[in-house]
Amino acid sequence: MSYTVGDMVPDVLGTDQNGNIVKRSDYPGKSIALYFYPKDMTSGCTAQACNLRDNYHELLDAGYQVIGVSADSAASHQKFIAKNSLPFPLIADPDHKLLEDFGVWGEKSMYGRKYMGTFRTTFIIDPEGKITRIITPKQIKTSNHAAQILEK
Repeated sequence: MSYTVGDMVPDVLGTDQNGNIVKRSDYPGKSIALYFYPKDMTSGCTAQACNLRDNYHELLDAGYQVIGVSADSAASHQKFIAKNSLPFPLIADPDHKLLEDFGVWGEKSMYGRKYMGTFRTTFIIDPEGKITRIITPKQIKTSNHAAQILEK
């Protein structure tokens, strides 16, 4: 399965770093910036998370709730959040269910080595649950991602 612009997403998105169920309906009237990233504590993912953190109030004021997703465990997410003072939830998806549903889990290659991983992608979901925009791996700038989300 792979979602595209115009598709409706399910209400239940996953489980966060504290074991709480994350639902789209938990944020009434808000658009959701659901961002998928490869791994906690890596340089690019830290740059992206910190950029979203630094611009979090601007994103909230513009009507966005930020939710991150990676294949890391809840314990890893807790450390990542604590180390970087992240104000938004991170969904732990170690079984890759959400990653696969959104079509962002697949074969990658680095230095000639092939492996399975997450394609850095952000889905903008309107308050009714419809995907209105997708920021693809080639488009994402980790150090300026909040500005990309705020572009209409």
